[in-house]
Amino acid sequence: MQFIEIPVAFDALTVAVNPENNWSTTMTVAELKKIWEPAAQGKITKWNQINPAWPDESFKLYGADADSGTFDYFTDAIVGKIKSSRNDFTESENDNVLVEGVASNKNGLGFFGFAYYIENQTKITAVAINNGKGGILPSVEAVENGSYQPLSRPIFIYVNAKATEKAEIKEFVEFYMKNAILLVKEAEFFPLPPKAYITMMEHFNKKRVGTVFNGVSAVGLTIDELIRREGRLEYDNY
Repeated sequence: MQFIEIPVAFDALTVAVNPENNWSTTMTVAELKKIWEPAAQGKITKWNQINPAWPDESFKLYGADADSGTFDYFTDAIVGKIKSSRNDFTESENDNVLVEGVASNKNGLGFFGFAYYIENQTKITAVAINNGKGGILPSVEAVENGSYQPLSRPIFIYVNAKATEKAEIKEFVEFYMKNAILLVKEAEFFPLPPKAYITMMEHFNKKRVGTVFNGVSAVGLTIDELIRREGRLEYDNY
């Protein structure tokens, strides 16, 4: 079975803490790894174990369920391996549950899609991620300029190549791509440049199958890099 890969947006996975937390509003990737890696389970339970300047209080963790793409990407980006994580945290497929957990616990820390942070920013505080260049908060600008790393991730739709023969499928994809910028913004994702949607529609009409990943995860991919990869895939296929 062959699929047409169509990038449609970017997301900024957001690490969030309770508004009463005034100590870990900026965290390094190494600090997050120390919290979330499998070796931390049952052993790393207090803030001061991550940073001696932080409180001698136990944190409470909230995260996406292990079957979700959010969990896969977060563990790959932070721990270095997909699905590699401690298990002693509150997990849910409902991001609102995670938000409420962080919002109701002074020592709460969780991760979820940017949309849930934006919709609840009066209840929770986004953590600035320091990946070696200072703390960067999730934002449109930080995603577009590639500085919010490694938690920026591309969002795709995949279409069965055979299904493109059906008029309703073609009409759906055409509608999706023509209205992508508006739809993406409404969903609190970050749109690609307008020209990218025209190019992706051309790829769909040519039934260009394949993936820019070739089975290998690509954490830290920027919008520009994604578009360049899509162009190379076009060249490789023809």
